[in-house]
Amino acid sequence: MSQLTLSRLNDLVYRVLTEEGEHVGNLKRINAVWKFKAIGADAQGDVIPGGGPLTHHHNMTFSTLDAAEINARLHAAG
Repeated sequence: MSQLTLSRLNDLVYRVLTEEGEHVGNLKRINAVWKFKAIGADAQGDVIPGGGPLTHHHNMTFSTLDAAEINARLHAAG
């Protein structure tokens, strides 16, 4: 998977995007931690919460929005 970037939606939510612009999840601030929420789409384009290429990392938590750490952990095998 390509390098991931973060795109701020508001103070509590950041979109996680691939270099190609594919939306693969969100980071949501919940109870003082950032929680990754995977997202995908089916063949008709309907959103699949918890789906997509990073589904196995759904609900992973991060203490900060450190792009290098987020990339390393979301790219890790699992």
